[in-house]
Amino acid sequence: MSTKVNVLGVGMIKFAKPGASDDYNVMAAKAMREALKDASIDFSAVQQAYAGYVYGDSTCGQRAIYELGNTGIPVFNVNNNCSTGSSALMLGAQAIAGGAAECVLVVGFEKMEKGALGAKFTDRTNPLDQHVDVMNRVQGFTQAPPAAQMFGGAGREYRWKYGTKKETFAKITVKARQHASNNPYALFSNTLSLQEVLDAPEVFDPLTRYQCCPPTCGAAAAILCSDAFAKKHGAIDPVYIAAQVMTTDYRSSFDEDSMIKMIGYDMAKEAASQLYEKAGIGPKDVDVIELHDCFSANELLTYEAIGLCPEGGAEKFIEDGDNTYGGKYVTNPSGGLLSKGHPLGATGLAQCTELVWQLRGTADKRQVAGAKIALQHNLGLGGACVMTMYRK
Repeated sequence: MSTKVNVLGVGMIKFAKPGASDDYNVMAAKAMREALKDASIDFSAVQQAYAGYVYGDSTCGQRAIYELGNTGIPVFNVNNNCSTGSSALMLGAQAIAGGAAECVLVVGFEKMEKGALGAKFTDRTNPLDQHVDVMNRVQGFTQAPPAAQMFGGAGREYRWKYGTKKETFAKITVKARQHASNNPYALFSNTLSLQEVLDAPEVFDPLTRYQCCPPTCGAAAAILCSDAFAKKHGAIDPVYIAAQVMTTDYRSSFDEDSMIKMIGYDMAKEAASQLYEKAGIGPKDVDVIELHDCFSANELLTYEAIGLCPEGGAEKFIEDGDNTYGGKYVTNPSGGLLSKGHPLGATGLAQCTELVWQLRGTADKRQVAGAKIALQHNLGLGGACVMTMYRK
């Protein structure tokens, strides 16, 4: 029988634009110290550490964690594209569940450069070459940023299939900005009208600039521990991980000439199915959700992939307001990647932090009333989808 994994402490820093942040080790140290303070423990109690980042050298994790001290503990460096933070979280959780450690630190950080998400895929050894092949077969390669072509192409495919309006995708950004306006850690705090989103420069139909996540710098961290450790340190009824799942690409990602499948729909659908079975909790039981809205199109598709609404039902789901306060679910109360920002290695830990705050009832103006069950979805092309269920 595995050990229950508790989230004893969380911490993050305010996200920033490229060029306006501290160095990665400084950002990471601030987030880790916040998590340790939140957990009411010293760094000396941590037995292992897991560091997630995408842009950096092989031992950036050590450089960041050494800011807290040199205690000789194992430090594991993790890179899994945009799902890096949750991948590191999963490894840390497995260490606790398997009895390898009583207390671990997980940190995610990224210092990104302007235009980083618009990099062109020209090297055929790039791990996304299969994704590029699908994109070339389905719609041809344009001058738009490849990630926008991929997720925008998936949105376009969905529109052709269901007749979905462009305004529907834009409403996701309007919602994201409204939520982020109440989040002091978010990159963007200003709200946007539907017309402002639609009138912004088009990146790749149906996506305008405001429907694409921005390159972001930031850090977030979590302290995981066993029940025995939590009790020893006076923690009463902490938030815990009820279930966690990772899936990677299936053949359908590349063999069906579907942009929707290529950007991870089946990964998310299968991860959700496994997660609900492991947790003994269905989507109808969930109160609050942080999901991977790197582009508005991906948020819309994810509603269906993880079972929040039926396939083809996302437009009605959005029109009915079932993705925000007063509806069936509150999705991305933090503002999500679209508005909070997307520092790749930190994103999964930032999602974790927001959901822990929500379940504790300490999310201030963003608080989802009575939240007891939280769901996290973190996706990276290449590919990996990590989903986590938290309970109080």
